Amino acid sequence: MSLVAGVDSSTQSCKVVVLDAHSGALVREGRAGHPDGTEVHPDHWWRALAEAFDDAGGLAGVRSLSVGGQQHGMVLLDREGNVLRPALLWNDTRSAESAAALTEEVGAEDYAKRTGLVPVASFTVTKVRWVRDHEPDIAGRVAAVALPHDWLTWRLRGYGPAGASPLGPDLGQLTTDRSDASGTGYWNPATGTYDLELFGLAFGRDAVEAGPDTVGASGAVILPRVLGPGATAGTIHPSCFSTVGTSPGSPPRVALEEGVVLGAGAGDNAAAALGLGARAGDVVVSVGTSGTVFAVSDEPLGDPSGTVAGFADASGLFLPIAVTLNAARVLTSVAGLLGVDFDELSRLALEAEPGAGGVVLVPYFEGERTPNLPHATASFSGLTIASTTRSNFARAAVEGMLCGLAGGLDALRALGHPAERLLLIGGAVQNPAVQRIAAQVFDLPVLVPSPGEYVARGAAVQAAWALTGERPAWNVAMDGHPEPDFQPPIAEQYRVEQRKAEQGAS
Repeated sequence: MSLVAGVDSSTQSCKVVVLDAHSGALVREGRAGHPDGTEVHPDHWWRALAEAFDDAGGLAGVRSLSVGGQQHGMVLLDREGNVLRPALLWNDTRSAESAAALTEEVGAEDYAKRTGLVPVASFTVTKVRWVRDHEPDIAGRVAAVALPHDWLTWRLRGYGPAGASPLGPDLGQLTTDRSDASGTGYWNPATGTYDLELFGLAFGRDAVEAGPDTVGASGAVILPRVLGPGATAGTIHPSCFSTVGTSPGSPPRVALEEGVVLGAGAGDNAAAALGLGARAGDVVVSVGTSGTVFAVSDEPLGDPSGTVAGFADASGLFLPIAVTLNAARVLTSVAGLLGVDFDELSRLALEAEPGAGGVVLVPYFEGERTPNLPHATASFSGLTIASTTRSNFARAAVEGMLCGLAGGLDALRALGHPAERLLLIGGAVQNPAVQRIAAQVFDLPVLVPSPGEYVARGAAVQAAWALTGERPAWNVAMDGHPEPDFQPPIAEQYRVEQRKAEQGAS
């Protein structure tokens, strides 16, 4: 049996799946946790990757591997390959003012034409501007800017800090893919090239795409070379994780094969689209740490309002996407408030009537990205003596989370994207209340694929593609199909309270 592996290095954890290259059947898997927070040193991802490999029984028999990772995280490297500061993650909103400044300097419409997006605090370009303005000593030492999956792929190939990696700090070997590059805010999905002028505007220094001639380029910041779909980044260096360290937290021993091919890697949502085999007409709603609504499109898309970001996908097409900062943690927060677990939260939510007796939760617990309200807070409204019940609070949590995502579907449709069915994925969607209420909030047929690590599975699709030269067509099993029961008043009352929250936060 020929095996391939996919990695999902997400905000909260690292997951590894090992699959049969022919059928896509799961053979084994492993995982390890990441620290909490909105900034994390990449060394934690490296250790978690080794631990997840070890938990999956190593890579014995694996012929190819690819890494999917959280998008937008900013990894700054000096000329010796050292990480200069903890990576600012997608959910770090301190660069909101930088985003506003860049939008004002370029103009929202022009920015959307050049990159498919309008700057918000999530995107990498705003974070490099923030470092320029707030940490000039660090900014002056930056030799390269990478994303999480770029850095992990580079390390797996044997590159890294001088004296701590077998091949040393060759920054010209940094690679990325079009899906992750499209989330930076300085790459153009329509042309497939970096917009170096925008990077220079943000950071105040010239940049150059990585390659054999970029090492030592005078003063220019190196950006990873963008690989095409199905391309290979190289091979895993056999010495990676080959010994057991003696210091606390050092990586465990894992079994590595010689000549394991490395795929191009991908941003997490693009990898999920590959793992699901998403096609035209599909809309994917993913409920994880963040919430995402995305679709595969034949044409690049730019939205001057900034609601939809016109990313590239990992197959050579495009991935228009709307993202909310508040998703599964909304349920965690309200479950904690009520002192219940997820099963009881589901039971309580389904005990209440649609609309939760008029109780509405606008769930901006961590600010919000769609709409762009980085400093907003959450609010319950519609509370009366009669409506203030545990069941209504539980249902309002589920409805509020899903209504926020429904706004992304509305935005995709407004831009002319066809929507025929909705694929609901993520750990939170195994909650029966989430599935049933989704069929009431979204006016599309809702399908729930069988539980699985679809980002890691999509990375494994890339691995098989890089190994064989052909994209595999693995089947995806469906686990649920809740009965359509569209209830427009749920979204209508949510929109009223959402507009009030927007006005209060502006």
